[in-house]
Amino acid sequence: MTTLFETTDVEAAHQMLVSTYGAMRFTVSGEQRHRCRVARHTVGPLELHHNTFTMRFHVDADPIGVVTMGRVISGSFSYRSRTGESDNEPGDIFLLAQPDVPYQSINIDVDLEFAVIDPPLLAQVADTGPAHSALPFRFTGFHPVSAQAARLWGTTYDYVRDHVAGTQAAREPLLAGNAARLLLATALATFPSNVSHEPTIEDRHDAHPVTLRRAVAFIDANAHRDISPGDVAAAAHVTIRTLQLAFRRHLDTTPGAYLRRVRLEHAHRDLLDADPAATTVGAVASRWGFASHSRFTAHYHAVFGQAPSETLRRQ
Repeated sequence: MTTLFETTDVEAAHQMLVSTYGAMRFTVSGEQRHRCRVARHTVGPLELHHNTFTMRFHVDADPIGVVTMGRVISGSFSYRSRTGESDNEPGDIFLLAQPDVPYQSINIDVDLEFAVIDPPLLAQVADTGPAHSALPFRFTGFHPVSAQAARLWGTTYDYVRDHVAGTQAAREPLLAGNAARLLLATALATFPSNVSHEPTIEDRHDAHPVTLRRAVAFIDANAHRDISPGDVAAAAHVTIRTLQLAFRRHLDTTPGAYLRRVRLEHAHRDLLDADPAATTVGAVASRWGFASHSRFTAHYHAVFGQAPSETLRRQ
């Protein structure tokens, strides 16, 4: 779903910001012509926003309740809260204040694009399960952990924005879910947090063949659904780290790679059964969660030794 709002009326801009991001005091300075444009795209459980403000304004906001991270395209954007502060110029990757903390910001002719994420989604991907219930997931800094991490966020965001958001692909549940989880995982790799990614003693103990069999059975039966690593781990009664360790230990692969292989098998059968006059490779790829035609073709060829278009034409 895509929504677009555009106005030159300051009060209308304020009301839109309140309805979208929660209660805030909004003060505009300067006499220049004011313009506000907000575009929102839904990608599975996430939203991607692109906000453009031709004005200088100050915001004093209540806790926003969501995690907001993205990139400054032009202008400047700075914010302060009791947990930290950040000044951002064009090209900077930012993380807004903690979702449960009030903040203030100064925005000067700023053009921003960012993801809006519910905290429980990040907690699930971060695998803050029962063993870590006393330590709820939390980002611990507002800047990327490295320049490489910042570039990774930018590249991943561009991919999701250009190939999924606002396109027909966003209506395909598997594809939208995959894109959202890719962005969530990238967020966790980009910004510092209180989560350890190393398996615990319990994780290592639970990564036995029974865990693997439960996980494989769940994936095989549910590959047509938008399932996450958290769903697979829950079905196997373990943490996501245990799940990953079990697949590495016993199959020398990852849960994601195994799920991709199962979906490739389904796509292969669909292509064999399809009418070339009524079906395209792209439609089959999207149905099974592959946004990029080139990546789908590469994965398919590696498994089946031919291009998917060759399979489709074998009638």
